[in-house]
Amino acid sequence: MATIKDVAKAAGVSTATVSAVVNDTAYVSPDLRARVLSAIRDLRYSPSLVARNLRRGRSQLIALAVADLANPFYARMVSSAEAAVAAWGYSLVLFNSDEKPETERRILARIRTLGCDGAVIVPVGAADQYRHHEFDDVPTVLLGRSLGGDQADTVTVDNFSAGRQVTNYLLDLGHTHIGSITGPMQLSTGHGRLEGMIEAMAARGLAPQPSHVRSGEFREDAAYSVARDILGQPNRPTALYVANGVMAIGAMRAVSDIGLSCPQDVSIASTDTISGVGGLKPRLTRTEHPVADMTNAALRMLVERIEKKVSVPPRHITFQPALVVGESCAPVAR
Repeated sequence: MATIKDVAKAAGVSTATVSAVVNDTAYVSPDLRARVLSAIRDLRYSPSLVARNLRRGRSQLIALAVADLANPFYARMVSSAEAAVAAWGYSLVLFNSDEKPETERRILARIRTLGCDGAVIVPVGAADQYRHHEFDDVPTVLLGRSLGGDQADTVTVDNFSAGRQVTNYLLDLGHTHIGSITGPMQLSTGHGRLEGMIEAMAARGLAPQPSHVRSGEFREDAAYSVARDILGQPNRPTALYVANGVMAIGAMRAVSDIGLSCPQDVSIASTDTISGVGGLKPRLTRTEHPVADMTNAALRMLVERIEKKVSVPPRHITFQPALVVGESCAPVAR
């Protein structure tokens, strides 16, 4: 592999002149510039980006740590992030915590070791599991989930509104016995969506039965098992609010496997946007989230922090979910 010294020798110039041409840091006469560029082409010289970035004190790396790469929601997030960081001249380093706080702890250490300029994190732990000033040493934006307080810049969706919208839709169809397959309660997405459901029911003098509310851990197989248990009860609910799209797939499989029909026997509605969920039969009623817009907003905030364009306290952006009505819900049978 050719070095800068090889280029300088071939062009008959100093290494300082080659560096000035490559980095455009000083004036070089047209004749000398042409000789250097010709030598670079002939020798197929490629400047070391690592060395250049070390001199600049930057790695040009942005870390993205998602919660579950098996969830198509996060696949869309990664796709959006790859396009955005490239447009800003950065490269993406991808991590998957698999919803495990201990794995996330190792990821945070790895991000520091790699010298990433910044990080976008989908947090998987409870707020009290993070140290005070956890993210002070690396510019960080929390995406999709919040930890409360001012740990870092945060981009989220209004989870309370998502739960309330779906539940109000079911209530308007006449359902009063509504169950829920929730996410983990230590996560803002888990408790926020359930709180929205409970508030919507309370506003009409109703409350879910405790045995009808179970956590599916944001996993399809867990939601499948939980749905079978809930719908196997003698007093089963007439509708289920499922807190994300992956779990909705599990719940709909369970309905079919136990010999029930959706929406004739049980209505199902969910929160979240995942690829293909709109194509389920019956088409799923759900709240959708602007994943690409959320990801782009998070990265824009991060790049502003990295490049020191802003110096303000942590900022928080909340996107609103939109209700998309499918065919998975029907008026309650009288």
